[in-house]
Amino acid sequence: MSVSVIIKWGGQEYSISSLSEEDTVLDLKQSIKSLTGVLPERQKLLGLKVKGKPAEDEVKLGSLKLKPNTKIMMMGTREESLEDVLAPPPENDDVINDFDIEEEVIIVENREENLAKIARRVKDYKVEQMNPPREGKRLLVLDVDYTLFDHKSCAETGLELMRPYLHEFLTSAYEDYDIVIWSATSMKWIDAKMKELGVTDNPNYKITFMLDSAAMITVHTPKRGVVEIRPFMKAHLNREKDRELYKLAQYLKEIAKLEDFSGLNHKHWERSAHV
Repeated sequence: MSVSVIIKWGGQEYSISSLSEEDTVLDLKQSIKSLTGVLPERQKLLGLKVKGKPAEDEVKLGSLKLKPNTKIMMMGTREESLEDVLAPPPENDDVINDFDIEEEVIIVENREENLAKIARRVKDYKVEQMNPPREGKRLLVLDVDYTLFDHKSCAETGLELMRPYLHEFLTSAYEDYDIVIWSATSMKWIDAKMKELGVTDNPNYKITFMLDSAAMITVHTPKRGVVEIRPFMKAHLNREKDRELYKLAQYLKEIAKLEDFSGLNHKHWERSAHV
């Protein structure tokens, strides 16, 4: 029986349908190499696991029970491109922040049709609770891409693209907030990223639930607080000097003392972070 998968890498998708269930993960990597030029030993296939562990090269594809056209995210760099990874990328990179994606721009006040959209989304979207919310804790929703993780740069492992102080930040935030992870991608990719970064099962904090693009409704209103921080890009160049999460942890600790957040203006949050 044939196996068909779609590999996502470098902002593109590559379709592979020439393999069978008797072929192995290594055979899949060889097919990926022929399409992308990335050597098998430099490929990291996210979400491809057996009994909770990354599938080894000798594992047969049939044992993975892959659905037709399953999408698999690959991380890896071409051999000839390794030096380019360390070089400064072009300065005209467009930064896309998930919070700027306006799938449904909504003015909440006095618009019944938009309130109805929100009600339908709440009704139809199923939240998979990972850990129960705690009494008296505020809710902190964290965007993944460019906030916790540099998803644009190339690397051999996700850990190389993890933002500095990530686990220290989440450990500190968990003391005062229940944590939600969100991204304008599919739940499969969010789950793969969080497991790769060691967030899902970290012993020092817990994630309450995660939200994907299906939960998106952009709400523009001054009553909802968004703290904008500098995007984490070009991880190989900026890893040593990025302290954004360290500073944000201090700010969140300061405002956690307040009874009411409605009057906060987060525009100059860095001035209030005592670091």
